[in-house]
Amino acid sequence: MAVANFRLKAALLTGSAMLGLAMAQPAAAQKVTIAIGGSVTSLDPHFYNASPNHSAAAHFFERLTEFDSNAKMQPALAESWKAIAPDVWEFKLRPGVKWHDGRDFTAEDVAFTIKRAPDVPNSPGGFGAFVRGVKSVEIVDPLTIRFHTPGPYPLLPVDFASLFVVSRHAGENAATEDYNSGKAVIGTGPYRFSSYTPGNRVQMTRNDSYWAGKPDWAEVDFRIISNPGARTAAIMSGDVDIIDTVPSSDIPKLRQNPKVEVTSIQGLRLIYLAPDRSRDENPVFVTDNDGKPLARNPFNDLRVRRALSMAISREGLAERVMEDTAKPAGQWLPPGTYSYNPDIKPLVQDIDGAKKLLAEAGFPQGFKLTLHTPNDRYPNDAKTAQAVAQMWTRAGVQTTVEALPWSTYSVRSNRQEFGVRLMGWGSLTGEASYALVNIMGTYSQETRFGANNSGRYSNAELDALTLKATGTLDDEEREKLLQQAVKVAMDDVAIIPLHQLVNTWAVRKGLQHSPRMDERTRAIDLKPAKG
Repeated sequence: MAVANFRLKAALLTGSAMLGLAMAQPAAAQKVTIAIGGSVTSLDPHFYNASPNHSAAAHFFERLTEFDSNAKMQPALAESWKAIAPDVWEFKLRPGVKWHDGRDFTAEDVAFTIKRAPDVPNSPGGFGAFVRGVKSVEIVDPLTIRFHTPGPYPLLPVDFASLFVVSRHAGENAATEDYNSGKAVIGTGPYRFSSYTPGNRVQMTRNDSYWAGKPDWAEVDFRIISNPGARTAAIMSGDVDIIDTVPSSDIPKLRQNPKVEVTSIQGLRLIYLAPDRSRDENPVFVTDNDGKPLARNPFNDLRVRRALSMAISREGLAERVMEDTAKPAGQWLPPGTYSYNPDIKPLVQDIDGAKKLLAEAGFPQGFKLTLHTPNDRYPNDAKTAQAVAQMWTRAGVQTTVEALPWSTYSVRSNRQEFGVRLMGWGSLTGEASYALVNIMGTYSQETRFGANNSGRYSNAELDALTLKATGTLDDEEREKLLQQAVKVAMDDVAIIPLHQLVNTWAVRKGLQHSPRMDERTRAIDLKPAKG
């Protein structure tokens, strides 16, 4: 049977190749200190699909498949995989892999992970979408496992690159609290759990028995420094070895600092706005110009969504707010990626056109709203929201901004407590279905769609296209369907795209850092200075 995934052809044939994780033996025990801006909300790797959580968990846990720094598929805990029937994938697991407590990694652990991942209690945005293609699991032997799908499903290995595997013996009766305490943090990864202080740091020690080779660093201090200025001060003072989400305004002085190097790569993360579509009446944080509640939700009117999108100067955001560390976006993938639609361009600001659409929608005098944003999650997130608010106000929608810490914001957003929210989404698979399923798919626990669809957008036509595309084996035909789905989503203003980030880090001089398109910040991507 022909292999049917644009990223997997080489991997299917040479899947026994080692991951690009093999690490040089250190000359002496060393410690590395990492500082990230986003808050790690849990060490339960199935609790919340958010980049800071992924970055921390990747030190302890691993996936069956993995993306390298350029979003190319690699084998990880699975040595190889192939479709042995139109609706059956067979994965061969890597032999000799041990859990941190010395037990063998087997297919039983993978089967347990598939069962656990979509059903973690109180998850604010979980992992159900990554197992939606699994109808049943068949364990052939301890190192061979088969996944039966409802029909042809070429993206299963891609989905698994977002799903950490946990041990059955440690996780079977474990709650999220057991992972946060460290009790259940028994992984196969390069580092072992030492301690976790929510909102502050995660500390870890080297796993000397790691299957891919002894890690470089004896200790890792993984710190959370949410204030951008404080992160910059920490790297300049030498208090930390690397920081992520470098403030754009600080990049020039960091480049001039002889003790610091700046690394960057075009990212896969879109910064976008998501209007609330979860209610038809009495929308939250939206009123008329006198502050009185609106009877109907204006965001359910396509003309209003188009007007809000049309009122935004994306060039202005990218150039002035982001200081050229972002690119204006009209869709959620950057040019050159698989399923990017070249016919969809970023909208050009048109204030008069926006006012006209608002009048046609029954709001000739506009209305009032509050735009909610995190203030410590994405580069210039609150500044971006303030700039958008000014643009919307010019178009007649009087907008105020409420900025919140990510730890609070993320929970409230996923409870549909906001009228319009600023969000980010990294399409780490490098193709369109990742966002179509997770942030634009109609929310459903049954279908596993919409796990991160905080605005509760719903479009039956788009869902049908997504299902058709993800069930299409032919790469070219699947890309055409995905491009069609991108057009449907953007024509309907499923989300309001703003810009795509360029991922930037500041690193202590002499250390070797491999920047990643998926913006993960990990100790294994940082090599000690030579000599």
